[in-house]
Amino acid sequence: MQDRTLSFGRYRLEPRGGLLSGTRPVRLTPKALALLCYMAGRPNEVIPKEELFAAVWPEVTVGDAALVTCIQELRKALGDDARRPRYIETLHRRGYRFIGKLAAARLPAAADDKTPVLALPDRPSIAVLPFDNMSEEADQEYFADGMSEDLITGLARIHWLFVIARNSCFVYKNRAVDVKQVARELGVRYVLEGSVRRAGKRIRISAQLIDAVSGGHHWAERYDRELGDIFAVQDEITRNVVAAIEPRLLAAEGVRALSRSSHDLGAWERVARAQTHVWRLTRADYLTAIDGLTEAVEAWPDYAPARSRLAFRLLFAAHMGWVDREAGLSRGREHAIRALALDDCDSWAQTALGYLAMMERRTAQSLAAFARAVELNPNSATAHGDLSRGLAFAGHDREAIEHAEEAIRLSPMDPDMALFLGGIAVAHYGAGRYAEAHRVSEEIMRLRPGFQGAQRLHCASLAQTGRIEEAQAYLAAIRQEQPQLSIEWIRASVPYQTEALMERFLEGMRKAGLG
Repeated sequence: MQDRTLSFGRYRLEPRGGLLSGTRPVRLTPKALALLCYMAGRPNEVIPKEELFAAVWPEVTVGDAALVTCIQELRKALGDDARRPRYIETLHRRGYRFIGKLAAARLPAAADDKTPVLALPDRPSIAVLPFDNMSEEADQEYFADGMSEDLITGLARIHWLFVIARNSCFVYKNRAVDVKQVARELGVRYVLEGSVRRAGKRIRISAQLIDAVSGGHHWAERYDRELGDIFAVQDEITRNVVAAIEPRLLAAEGVRALSRSSHDLGAWERVARAQTHVWRLTRADYLTAIDGLTEAVEAWPDYAPARSRLAFRLLFAAHMGWVDREAGLSRGREHAIRALALDDCDSWAQTALGYLAMMERRTAQSLAAFARAVELNPNSATAHGDLSRGLAFAGHDREAIEHAEEAIRLSPMDPDMALFLGGIAVAHYGAGRYAEAHRVSEEIMRLRPGFQGAQRLHCASLAQTGRIEEAQAYLAAIRQEQPQLSIEWIRASVPYQTEALMERFLEGMRKAGLG
């Protein structure tokens, strides 16, 4: 039996700890683990079955089936293939051989050793470890490295995220390391790791996002693709991974901030805590978020993310009717302009500027700012969703739906899904497709029943499809929450960009009984 820690591929084999993939234990039966330890202790040697029986079942007589079962268990755990083995090779009538490329593993540093510990930065931080090439082909090594490099570039477009540079991440290539060790050495909270495996003309890419401080997993996904244009596949997977990670990091940071006293929170943590409220799309939650962001701006007046998020929330709240329109626009304008001055390459600042221009019916400036946000961070589902709503309120229904669908493709489980669908609903209504607008607004109500903008659109859609009594009853319920709702209020606060679109919306509301 081997008595030292060994690494091969993404795995680490410890005499007492068993088999690990990164920091995760890989479940093996005791006999399978003993078999792996014995074979790995004698790499590249052909070991006859009889010797394996004696080593693993020393006092028991077993048949070939027991050995074959253990070999199959190991191959399944290691993701190995008997026809194209990477770790365990079968030699007909001769025995088995462990062929994994072994290296003495670098053990996680002890708490009292001299490993340097870098302090975490004052914003979320992430390192993308080199993706493991699980294929034998050399060209897949380049593909795996390219995936890691593109992910680093894609994540670096998220301005609130601290991303470790490529050269620092790639020192861990072909090394079995504990993600907690990576966190200590690079000063990061999150680690993204993954692997690439090719089988014929298909390729499988797996990735997972880990909190390297707590060891918790926040996200994992597997992508299977036909290997045609290798760069197109690489670009597609990069976009999907980056888009999936952004909202999950925000959610993780928000939950972490919620567990702490507000007196202990820094600027970023206040922004993250506010985000956990705004996703619910209710008046009470928005006001709580606005209060928290206001405190952050007062304490850190030159912190761009707090400024841009506060501006956006004030403008959206004015649109919904949750704050006074003039006060919301005045404060929103102040913070949007300041956020842009602090960082004009931040997509959040551009979306705040876009929403301000949309509320002020400066259509060209609004669409230009929303488009700039997408240009700055093309993998951001939120940016595509914001552009979609800007286009929808301007009457560009086809483009609006395209960008909303792109947002949904990029982040199909996004907490902002109701907003993505909102762009589609507004686009359908503006184009006169009332039944479609009704269908989509019903889905929005299922996701976020407190979303009052969608409530108003649902009411107008009911009326336009001839369901007048339902629309009247629905309007009465809306006015319990929005007593200020009137034709005049809609003209002032709902940002349709043309008179024709505004009149089409008001027509539906009048049919529902709004005066």
